[in-house]
Amino acid sequence: MKAVIIAGGRGTRLRPLTDKIPKPLLPIGKKPILEIIIERLRDHDFTDIILNVKYKAESIKAYFHDGSNLNVKITYFEDDEPCGTAGPIKLVEHLLDGEPFLTMNGDLLTDLNFNDMYKAHLVNSAELTMATKRFSMKVPYGVLYMNNGNLLSIKEKPEVEFLINAGIYIVSPSALDIIPKNQYYDMPDLIQTLIQQGRKVETYYLDCEWQDIGTIENYNKAKAQATEDQ
Repeated sequence: MKAVIIAGGRGTRLRPLTDKIPKPLLPIGKKPILEIIIERLRDHDFTDIILNVKYKAESIKAYFHDGSNLNVKITYFEDDEPCGTAGPIKLVEHLLDGEPFLTMNGDLLTDLNFNDMYKAHLVNSAELTMATKRFSMKVPYGVLYMNNGNLLSIKEKPEVEFLINAGIYIVSPSALDIIPKNQYYDMPDLIQTLIQQGRKVETYYLDCEWQDIGTIENYNKAKAQATEDQ
């Protein structure tokens, strides 16, 4: 099965770490982030990896080569201009063989069973399946609950919970007709358009470990967790 990994960003939120090292090669424990992602995809039968690279692309290519050292096949592609998280997929449409594929951001660590998510997509006959995760945050202030200008109650520093987009998708080729070619276009744009057109979008809840390492704080947390697990 095929997976498209979007890993061409400059990693500006991780500066100064990414001034010399591209984000996909930042280490978590003994391995770069991207190597961990690829190994986990491989272990769930995604062995045909299409890798979107741009910033310090030669360093990434020099590390992974054709992927044979990880028992996968890696095909690289670069977009001339930043194309968002969905735009790059349009550029590799010819490589997807008309089959549903997985796509994800290259800064996510998860022990998701990717194969199970893929099977759920097929069973649901969806055009796009989006992984979701619960996220909670503590409001640092007292929150007022009002009705018609009247104060009903106040709750000090409540914790609120959201269901968030986890940045992992299974996409059927039929959804690609929406994505414009050679234009900036994000996955939320694709999802919103599919919904507006009445086409089938499903969600897949992640009841598993999931980390976005796109910031210094989250990256340090992931490194600390890896040290504990060793």
